[in-house]
Amino acid sequence: MTDRKLAVFPAFHKVAGRRVVVVGGGHEAAAKIRLLAETQAEIAVYAPALDKETGVDLINAHADWRGKAPMLADLTDAALVFAATGSEAGDRAIHDLAKEAGVPINCVDRPELCDFFTPAIVNRAPLAVAVASEGMAPVLSRHVRARIEAMLAPAFGDLAGLAERLRGRAAKRLASMAERRRFWAGFFSGQIAERVFAGRIDEAEAEAARVLEAGPVFGGHVWLVGAGPGAEDLLTLRAQRVLQEADVIVYDRLVPEAVLAQGRRDARRVFVGKAKGAHSTSQDEINAILIREAQNGNRVVRLKSGDPLVFGRAGEEMAALRRAGISFDVVPGVTAALAAAAEAEIPLTLRDTASALVFAAGQDADGETLPGWAGLALSGATVAVYMGKSVGAKVAVQLVEAGLGVATPVAVIENASRPDRRVYAGRLDELAALAGRPELTGPVLIIVGEVVAAGAIAVKPAAIAELAA
Repeated sequence: MTDRKLAVFPAFHKVAGRRVVVVGGGHEAAAKIRLLAETQAEIAVYAPALDKETGVDLINAHADWRGKAPMLADLTDAALVFAATGSEAGDRAIHDLAKEAGVPINCVDRPELCDFFTPAIVNRAPLAVAVASEGMAPVLSRHVRARIEAMLAPAFGDLAGLAERLRGRAAKRLASMAERRRFWAGFFSGQIAERVFAGRIDEAEAEAARVLEAGPVFGGHVWLVGAGPGAEDLLTLRAQRVLQEADVIVYDRLVPEAVLAQGRRDARRVFVGKAKGAHSTSQDEINAILIREAQNGNRVVRLKSGDPLVFGRAGEEMAALRRAGISFDVVPGVTAALAAAAEAEIPLTLRDTASALVFAAGQDADGETLPGWAGLALSGATVAVYMGKSVGAKVAVQLVEAGLGVATPVAVIENASRPDRRVYAGRLDELAALAGRPELTGPVLIIVGEVVAAGAIAVKPAAIAELAA
C-alpha cells in the first residue's frame, strides 16, 4: 500500500505588514512578485537590474526595489525569502545568507534548497486554499487549483468575511464548542450562505444576528449514509459533507479507513461491524445506539457499505428512528453491483438482451438460497447476487433446475472498486468453482445473464476451464 504520509507540514505564514524579500530581476522573480501582491506583505526586491516584465509587476505590486544583491542585514527580520536569480550559484549564495539570518527560504525550481514550497493558491480572501505537491509536480498543483477555482464562487470570500465579523459575537453567545460547531455548520450550508451567494450580504448578516440573538435550537439528527463499495473517490459529495458535520460516526466492518478519514478528526467512532455468522452488534443494539446518540443532541452518521437501502437494513433503522421521534435523512451510495459492472464493463441492461435488472441477496432471512427470483432470470433479466461466495453452488444448481441454460454467462467479482479486486468470468455450470476459489476472501458479487458476454471479462469457452482451475 502506498505510504501517504506527507514530507511537508502545510501551514500559512503571517506576512501582513512584514517584509518578504525577492532576489532576482527576471521572469521567475516576476511570478513571485505577482503572487505576493495578493497578500498584505511589504515586498522588497533585490536585483542589480530588472527586465521589463519584472519592472511592471514591481510597480503594480507597490514593491520596493533595491538595485543590488542583498546583504545579511537586508534579510534580518524578513518573514520569507525567495531566491530567483536564475543561476544555481546565485540561488545557493542567497540560500546560505538566509540560513545565516534564520529566515525560511524558497529557491525557485531548486527543491533541495527550499525550506518551504510555494503552493498554487485559490484566493477568496479571507479564505485561501493552497495546493502543493512537495515541489515535485507544480503543473499538477495548478490543474487542481483550476478545478477548485471553478468550485468556489468569488462570494465564498464574502461568506468568510461575514463569518469573521460574527466570530466574536458567536463565541460570546454560544457557550460550548459543540454549539459553536453546529452554528457554523448551519451558517455555511444554510439560508445565510444562500443569501450571501445571491449577493444579499446585508440580509445574510441580519439573519445570522437574529439566529444568534434568539439562540439556535440544536437537536440530534441521524444520516443513513452509503459509503459506496470501498473506493474513497466513489463517496458522494453529500456523504463527504455530512461526514464533516457528524459528531458520531457509526460504521460497519466493510467501510475502509480511507472513507472514515473523510469525517471530522474529533468525531467519535463507533464500530458495529457484522460478519456472516459472527454478529458483533445486533441490529436492535445498533438501533439503540443511533437513538441514544441523537437524543443526546449529537449529529450521527450511520455509515454503511454500498447503498443503505440495498441490503443495508436501513428500513429497520428508519422505522426505529421514526418510533423514537428522531429526524433523519438518507444519503444514497454507489451499490456494489454498479461498481462491479462498471469495472468489468458489463452493461447491466442491454437492448434486445436484458431490459430488467434484479438485485438479489444470496440468502433470505431464513437462510434459504434463491427464494423466488429464478423466474426473472429465465425471462432474460440480469441478476446481481450479493454476498454470493457461500451460495454460488446453490444458486447454480437451482437456476439450472429451474430451466436456465448451463451455458448462461456469469461473472464473479470480489472487492469491487478496490485495488485488490478480482474478476472472473465463465458459464453457469462453472459458477460453483468460480465462486468457491480459495483466494476469494472478501465480499463477492455474482452477475448472471447474457449481458456478461458483452463485458470486457468475457472469455472464450476454451479458456474457461483454465480460468476456473
